[in-house]
Amino acid sequence: MTRVGIGIRTAQMRAERITGQIHVYDGAGKGKSRAALGVVLRSIGLGINSGAQNRVLLLRFLKGPGRQYDEDGAIAALQQGFPHLIDQVRTGRAEYFAKEEITRFDKMEAQRGWDVAKGAIASGLYSVIVLDELNPVLDLGLLPVEEVINTLKNKPEEVEIIATGRAAPEALLDIADLHSEMKPHDHPISQEKGIEGIEIYTGAGKGKSTSALGKALQAIGRGISQDKSHRVLIMQWLKGGSGYTEDAAIAALQQSYPSLVDHHRCGGDAIVWRGQQREIDYVEAERGWEIARSAIASGLYKTIILDELNPTVDLELLPQEPIVQALLRKPRDTEVIITGRCLNPPAYFDLASVHSEMICHKHYADRGVELKRGVDF
Repeated sequence: MTRVGIGIRTAQMRAERITGQIHVYDGAGKGKSRAALGVVLRSIGLGINSGAQNRVLLLRFLKGPGRQYDEDGAIAALQQGFPHLIDQVRTGRAEYFAKEEITRFDKMEAQRGWDVAKGAIASGLYSVIVLDELNPVLDLGLLPVEEVINTLKNKPEEVEIIATGRAAPEALLDIADLHSEMKPHDHPISQEKGIEGIEIYTGAGKGKSTSALGKALQAIGRGISQDKSHRVLIMQWLKGGSGYTEDAAIAALQQSYPSLVDHHRCGGDAIVWRGQQREIDYVEAERGWEIARSAIASGLYKTIILDELNPTVDLELLPQEPIVQALLRKPRDTEVIITGRCLNPPAYFDLASVHSEMICHKHYADRGVELKRGVDF
Protein backbone atom coordinates (compact mmCIF):
# COMPACT_ATOMS: atom_id res chain seq x y z
CA MET A 1 0.00 0.00 0.00
CA THR A 2 1.34 3.45 -0.86
CA ARG A 3 1.69 5.52 2.28
CA VAL A 4 1.26 9.26 2.02
CA GLY A 5 0.43 11.93 4.53
CA ILE A 6 2.16 13.69 7.33
CA GLY A 7 5.00 13.22 9.78
CA ILE A 8 5.50 16.49 11.62
CA ARG A 9 2.93 19.21 11.19
CA THR A 10 5.19 21.67 9.43
CA ALA A 11 6.13 19.11 6.80
CA GLN A 12 2.65 19.23 5.34
CA MET A 13 2.39 21.31 2.20
CA ARG A 14 -1.41 21.20 1.84
CA ALA A 15 -3.89 23.71 3.17
CA GLU A 16 -5.98 21.63 5.56
CA ARG A 17 -5.55 21.71 9.32
CA ILE A 18 -2.79 19.45 10.61
CA THR A 19 -2.39 17.73 13.96
CA GLY A 20 0.86 18.46 15.75
CA GLN A 21 2.63 15.65 17.55
CA ILE A 22 4.38 15.37 20.91
CA HIS A 23 7.98 14.19 20.47
CA VAL A 24 10.16 12.92 23.31
CA TYR A 25 13.90 12.45 22.87
CA ASP A 26 15.56 10.91 25.91
CA GLY A 27 18.37 8.56 26.89
CA ALA A 28 22.02 8.84 27.90
CA GLY A 29 23.37 9.16 24.35
CA LYS A 30 24.29 12.29 22.42
CA GLY A 31 21.96 13.98 19.96
CA LYS A 32 18.78 14.83 21.88
CA SER A 33 18.93 18.62 21.84
CA ARG A 34 20.56 18.64 18.41
CA ALA A 35 17.77 16.47 17.01
CA ALA A 36 15.27 19.02 18.30
CA LEU A 37 17.22 21.84 16.64
CA GLY A 38 17.27 19.87 13.39
CA VAL A 39 13.48 19.63 13.53
CA VAL A 40 13.37 23.38 14.15
CA LEU A 41 15.48 24.05 11.05
CA ARG A 42 13.32 21.65 9.04
CA SER A 43 10.18 23.43 10.20
CA ILE A 44 11.56 26.84 9.25
CA GLY A 45 12.71 25.61 5.85
CA LEU A 46 9.36 24.04 5.04
CA GLY A 47 7.60 27.20 6.16
CA ILE A 48 9.76 29.32 3.86
CA ASN A 49 9.02 27.00 0.94
CA SER A 50 5.26 27.11 1.56
CA GLY A 51 5.06 30.82 2.33
CA ALA A 52 4.15 30.16 5.97
CA GLN A 53 5.72 31.76 9.03
CA ASN A 54 6.63 28.77 11.18
CA ARG A 55 7.68 30.52 14.36
CA VAL A 56 9.62 28.53 16.96
CA LEU A 57 10.18 28.88 20.70
CA LEU A 58 13.31 27.34 22.22
CA LEU A 59 12.68 27.07 25.95
CA ARG A 60 15.77 25.71 27.70
CA PHE A 61 15.42 24.49 31.27
CA LEU A 62 18.47 23.92 33.53
CA LYS A 63 20.64 25.99 31.20
CA GLY A 64 21.11 29.34 32.85
CA PRO A 65 23.73 31.94 31.93
CA GLY A 66 27.35 31.51 32.92
CA ARG A 67 28.02 28.27 31.06
CA GLN A 68 28.58 27.29 27.44
CA TYR A 69 26.49 24.47 25.98
CA ASP A 70 27.03 22.45 22.80
CA GLU A 71 23.90 23.77 21.17
CA ASP A 72 24.63 27.48 21.86
CA GLY A 73 26.37 27.83 18.51
CA ALA A 74 23.50 26.18 16.67
CA ILE A 75 20.98 28.53 18.26
CA ALA A 76 23.18 31.52 17.43
CA ALA A 77 23.17 30.41 13.79
CA LEU A 78 19.38 30.05 13.82
CA GLN A 79 18.90 33.46 15.42
CA GLN A 80 21.21 35.21 12.98
CA GLY A 81 19.74 33.45 9.96
CA PHE A 82 16.07 33.69 10.97
CA PRO A 83 15.80 36.41 13.65
CA HIS A 84 12.08 36.95 13.05
CA LEU A 85 11.23 33.26 13.51
CA ILE A 86 13.17 32.21 16.62
CA ASP A 87 12.55 33.07 20.28
CA GLN A 88 14.76 31.69 23.04
CA VAL A 89 14.27 31.61 26.82
CA ARG A 90 16.80 30.11 29.23
CA THR A 91 16.11 29.23 32.86
CA GLY A 92 17.94 27.64 35.75
CA ARG A 93 21.47 27.82 37.10
CA ALA A 94 24.65 27.03 35.24
CA GLU A 95 25.93 24.06 37.24
CA TYR A 96 24.66 20.50 37.56
CA PHE A 97 22.89 19.54 40.77
CA ALA A 98 21.34 16.44 42.31
CA LYS A 99 17.88 16.06 43.79
CA GLU A 100 19.17 16.57 47.32
CA GLU A 101 20.82 19.85 46.25
CA ILE A 102 17.65 21.54 44.96
CA THR A 103 17.19 25.12 46.14
CA ARG A 104 14.27 27.54 46.17
CA PHE A 105 15.90 29.30 43.22
CA ASP A 106 15.82 26.08 41.18
CA LYS A 107 12.10 25.67 41.80
CA MET A 108 11.39 29.31 40.97
CA GLU A 109 13.38 29.11 37.72
CA ALA A 110 11.63 25.92 36.66
CA GLN A 111 8.26 27.53 37.36
CA ARG A 112 9.28 30.66 35.45
CA GLY A 113 10.14 28.53 32.44
CA TRP A 114 6.92 26.56 32.70
CA ASP A 115 4.87 29.76 32.90
CA VAL A 116 6.51 30.88 29.64
CA ALA A 117 5.78 27.46 28.12
CA LYS A 118 2.12 27.55 29.11
CA GLY A 119 1.70 31.01 27.65
CA ALA A 120 3.43 30.02 24.42
CA ILE A 121 1.36 26.87 24.02
CA ALA A 122 -1.88 28.78 24.53
CA SER A 123 -0.89 31.75 22.38
CA GLY A 124 -1.10 30.12 18.96
CA LEU A 125 1.99 32.09 17.89
CA TYR A 126 4.30 29.09 17.54
CA SER A 127 4.33 26.14 15.19
CA VAL A 128 7.02 24.32 17.18
CA ILE A 129 7.84 24.62 20.88
CA VAL A 130 11.01 22.92 22.09
CA LEU A 131 11.02 22.15 25.82
CA ASP A 132 14.71 21.39 26.13
CA GLU A 133 15.63 19.44 29.31
CA LEU A 134 12.01 19.22 30.41
CA ASN A 135 12.51 15.52 31.13
CA PRO A 136 15.10 15.93 33.93
CA VAL A 137 13.13 18.90 35.34
CA LEU A 138 10.20 16.55 35.84
CA ASP A 139 12.45 13.77 37.11
CA LEU A 140 13.92 16.12 39.73
CA GLY A 141 10.42 17.08 40.89
CA LEU A 142 10.88 20.76 40.03
CA LEU A 143 7.48 20.87 38.33
CA PRO A 144 4.26 18.95 39.04
CA VAL A 145 4.11 16.16 36.46
CA GLU A 146 0.31 16.04 36.41
CA GLU A 147 0.00 19.74 35.53
CA VAL A 148 2.56 19.45 32.73
CA ILE A 149 0.88 16.38 31.30
CA ASN A 150 -2.57 18.00 31.37
CA THR A 151 -1.27 21.11 29.60
CA LEU A 152 0.44 19.09 26.87
CA LYS A 153 -2.57 16.83 26.39
CA ASN A 154 -4.77 19.87 25.88
CA LYS A 155 -2.41 21.85 23.66
CA PRO A 156 -3.82 23.44 20.47
CA GLU A 157 -4.16 20.74 17.86
CA GLU A 158 -1.66 22.22 15.39
CA VAL A 159 1.24 22.86 17.81
CA GLU A 160 4.27 20.55 17.68
CA ILE A 161 5.91 19.91 21.08
CA ILE A 162 9.43 18.51 21.46
CA ALA A 163 10.64 17.49 24.93
CA THR A 164 14.27 16.48 25.47
CA GLY A 165 16.61 15.22 28.18
CA ARG A 166 17.33 12.14 30.22
CA ALA A 167 14.90 10.32 32.49
CA ALA A 168 11.55 11.17 30.90
CA PRO A 169 8.78 10.16 33.33
CA GLU A 170 6.39 7.41 32.31
CA ALA A 171 3.44 9.79 32.36
CA LEU A 172 5.07 11.89 29.63
CA LEU A 173 6.00 8.84 27.59
CA ASP A 174 2.40 7.66 27.83
CA ILE A 175 1.07 10.76 26.03
CA ALA A 176 3.98 11.05 23.56
CA ASP A 177 3.24 10.39 19.90
CA LEU A 178 6.92 9.74 19.22
CA HIS A 179 9.58 8.47 21.64
CA SER A 180 13.19 8.01 20.55
CA GLU A 181 15.84 6.93 23.03
CA MET A 182 19.46 7.88 22.34
CA LYS A 183 21.54 4.94 23.57
CA PRO A 184 25.32 5.46 23.81
CA HIS A 185 27.83 2.90 22.56
CA ASP A 186 31.46 2.87 23.66
CA HIS A 187 34.31 2.02 21.31
CA PRO A 188 37.58 1.61 23.26
CA ILE A 189 39.57 1.51 20.01
CA SER A 190 38.74 5.15 19.34
CA GLN A 191 40.38 6.12 22.63
CA GLU A 192 43.52 4.15 21.80
CA LYS A 193 43.86 5.76 18.36
CA GLY A 194 42.96 9.20 19.65
CA ILE A 195 40.41 10.01 16.93
CA GLU A 196 38.15 12.82 18.00
CA GLY A 197 35.41 14.36 15.91
CA ILE A 198 33.91 11.19 14.45
CA GLU A 199 30.25 10.83 15.43
CA ILE A 200 27.86 8.09 14.34
CA TYR A 201 24.06 8.12 14.63
CA THR A 202 22.27 4.93 13.77
CA GLY A 203 19.23 2.88 14.76
CA ALA A 204 15.55 2.71 13.80
CA GLY A 205 14.45 5.69 15.89
CA LYS A 206 13.86 9.24 14.71
CA GLY A 207 16.58 11.83 15.12
CA LYS A 208 19.57 10.71 13.05
CA SER A 209 19.49 13.15 10.13
CA THR A 210 17.93 15.89 12.23
CA SER A 211 20.73 15.56 14.79
CA ALA A 212 23.23 15.89 11.94
CA LEU A 213 21.48 19.07 10.78
CA GLY A 214 21.76 20.36 14.33
CA LYS A 215 25.49 19.64 14.14
CA ALA A 216 25.74 21.68 10.93
CA LEU A 217 24.04 24.58 12.68
CA GLN A 218 26.41 24.19 15.61
CA ALA A 219 29.46 24.41 13.34
CA ILE A 220 28.17 27.53 11.60
CA GLY A 221 27.32 29.18 14.90
CA ARG A 222 30.73 28.36 16.32
CA GLY A 223 32.29 30.08 13.36
CA ILE A 224 30.09 33.14 13.87
CA SER A 225 31.10 33.44 17.53
CA GLN A 226 34.80 33.09 16.70
CA ASP A 227 34.64 35.26 13.57
CA LYS A 228 35.93 32.35 11.51
CA SER A 229 34.68 30.45 8.51
CA HIS A 230 33.25 27.07 9.52
CA ARG A 231 32.30 25.54 6.19
CA VAL A 232 29.94 22.58 6.20
CA LEU A 233 29.49 19.82 3.63
CA ILE A 234 26.29 17.78 3.63
CA MET A 235 26.71 14.64 1.49
CA GLN A 236 23.62 12.45 1.17
CA TRP A 237 23.47 8.91 -0.20
CA LEU A 238 20.38 7.01 -1.37
CA LYS A 239 18.55 10.30 -1.84
CA GLY A 240 18.75 11.07 -5.53
CA GLY A 241 15.05 11.76 -5.91
CA SER A 242 13.01 14.66 -4.58
CA GLY A 243 10.66 15.39 -1.71
CA TYR A 244 12.99 14.70 1.23
CA THR A 245 12.27 16.79 4.29
CA GLU A 246 15.92 17.71 4.78
CA ASP A 247 15.83 19.47 1.39
CA ALA A 248 13.92 22.41 2.80
CA ALA A 249 16.10 22.59 5.91
CA ILE A 250 19.29 22.53 3.85
CA ALA A 251 17.88 25.10 1.44
CA ALA A 252 17.14 27.37 4.40
CA LEU A 253 20.73 26.97 5.60
CA GLN A 254 22.11 27.75 2.16
CA GLN A 255 19.85 30.76 1.83
CA SER A 256 21.16 32.28 5.05
CA TYR A 257 24.77 31.08 4.76
CA PRO A 258 25.43 30.61 1.02
CA SER A 259 29.22 30.69 1.39
CA LEU A 260 29.32 28.20 4.27
CA VAL A 261 27.09 25.28 3.24
CA ASP A 262 27.73 22.87 0.36
CA HIS A 263 25.24 20.10 -0.40
CA HIS A 264 25.47 17.07 -2.69
CA ARG A 265 23.15 14.12 -3.18
CA CYS A 266 23.60 10.81 -4.93
CA GLY A 267 21.46 7.75 -5.64
CA GLY A 268 18.30 7.01 -7.57
CA ASP A 269 14.68 7.92 -6.98
CA ALA A 270 13.87 4.48 -5.59
CA ILE A 271 14.55 2.33 -2.56
CA VAL A 272 17.58 0.05 -2.96
CA TRP A 273 16.73 -3.47 -1.83
CA ARG A 274 19.32 -5.99 -0.71
CA GLY A 275 19.96 -8.47 -3.51
CA GLN A 276 18.42 -6.15 -6.10
CA GLN A 277 21.21 -3.55 -6.39
CA ARG A 278 21.58 -2.08 -9.86
CA GLU A 279 24.72 -0.87 -11.59
CA ILE A 280 23.59 2.73 -11.23
CA ASP A 281 23.38 2.28 -7.46
CA TYR A 282 27.07 1.35 -7.29
CA VAL A 283 28.05 4.18 -9.62
CA GLU A 284 26.12 6.76 -7.65
CA ALA A 285 27.44 5.51 -4.31
CA GLU A 286 31.02 5.73 -5.57
CA ARG A 287 30.41 9.20 -6.98
CA GLY A 288 29.23 10.37 -3.58
CA TRP A 289 32.21 8.79 -1.84
CA GLU A 290 34.68 10.51 -4.15
CA ILE A 291 33.18 13.86 -3.18
CA ALA A 292 33.26 12.93 0.50
CA ARG A 293 36.79 11.50 0.42
CA SER A 294 38.18 14.61 -1.24
CA ALA A 295 36.36 16.85 1.24
CA ILE A 296 37.70 14.94 4.24
CA ALA A 297 41.27 15.11 2.95
CA SER A 298 41.06 18.77 1.92
CA GLY A 299 40.74 20.33 5.35
CA LEU A 300 38.40 22.95 3.84
CA TYR A 301 35.41 21.84 5.89
CA LYS A 302 35.10 21.93 9.66
CA THR A 303 32.03 19.69 9.62
CA ILE A 304 31.24 16.98 7.07
CA ILE A 305 27.92 15.16 7.29
CA LEU A 306 27.81 11.76 5.59
CA ASP A 307 24.05 11.21 5.66
CA GLU A 308 22.88 7.61 5.03
CA LEU A 309 26.43 6.33 4.55
CA ASN A 310 25.73 3.45 6.95
CA PRO A 311 22.96 1.78 4.88
CA THR A 312 25.00 2.42 1.72
CA VAL A 313 27.85 0.37 3.18
CA ASP A 314 25.44 -2.16 4.65
CA LEU A 315 24.02 -2.73 1.15
CA GLU A 316 27.62 -3.31 -0.05
CA LEU A 317 27.44 -0.39 -2.46
CA LEU A 318 30.73 0.86 -1.01
CA PRO A 319 33.68 -1.05 0.51
CA GLN A 320 34.54 -0.35 4.13
CA GLU A 321 38.33 -0.13 4.04
CA PRO A 322 38.66 3.13 2.02
CA ILE A 323 36.28 4.78 4.46
CA VAL A 324 38.29 3.57 7.44
CA GLN A 325 41.51 4.86 5.89
CA ALA A 326 40.00 8.26 5.05
CA LEU A 327 38.72 8.67 8.60
CA LEU A 328 42.07 7.65 10.08
CA ARG A 329 43.75 10.39 8.08
CA LYS A 330 41.19 13.16 8.56
CA PRO A 331 42.47 16.55 9.79
CA ARG A 332 42.29 16.86 13.56
CA ASP A 333 39.89 19.82 13.50
CA THR A 334 37.48 18.30 10.96
CA GLU A 335 34.31 16.75 12.38
CA VAL A 336 32.70 13.87 10.48
CA ILE A 337 29.08 12.96 11.26
CA ILE A 338 27.82 9.63 9.86
CA THR A 339 24.16 8.64 9.90
CA GLY A 340 21.78 5.86 8.91
CA ARG A 341 20.53 2.42 9.89
CA CYS A 342 22.53 -0.73 9.28
CA LEU A 343 22.16 -4.41 10.16
CA ASN A 344 25.88 -5.14 10.27
CA PRO A 345 28.01 -2.44 11.95
CA PRO A 346 30.92 -1.59 9.63
CA ALA A 347 34.53 -1.44 10.79
CA TYR A 348 34.64 2.36 10.96
CA PHE A 349 32.20 2.31 13.91
CA ASP A 350 35.22 1.44 16.07
CA LEU A 351 36.76 4.80 15.21
CA ALA A 352 33.88 6.84 16.59
CA SER A 353 34.36 9.09 19.59
CA VAL A 354 30.56 9.37 19.82
CA HIS A 355 28.09 6.67 18.78
CA SER A 356 24.40 7.06 19.58
CA GLU A 357 21.81 4.51 18.60
CA MET A 358 18.32 5.95 18.16
CA ILE A 359 15.92 3.36 19.53
CA CYS A 360 12.29 3.71 18.47
CA HIS A 361 9.97 3.02 21.43
CA LYS A 362 6.93 4.73 19.97
CA HIS A 363 5.99 6.32 16.65
CA TYR A 364 2.79 8.03 15.57
CA ALA A 365 2.60 5.54 12.67
CA ASP A 366 1.68 2.94 15.30
CA ARG A 367 -1.61 4.81 15.76
CA GLY A 368 -2.35 4.82 12.06
CA VAL A 369 -1.07 8.34 11.36
CA GLU A 370 -0.16 8.34 7.69
CA LEU A 371 3.48 8.92 6.75
CA LYS A 372 5.11 11.26 4.29
CA ARG A 373 8.09 10.55 2.11
CA GLY A 374 11.09 12.53 3.30
CA VAL A 375 9.76 12.61 6.84
CA ASP A 376 9.31 8.96 7.76
CA PHE A 377 10.50 6.83 4.84
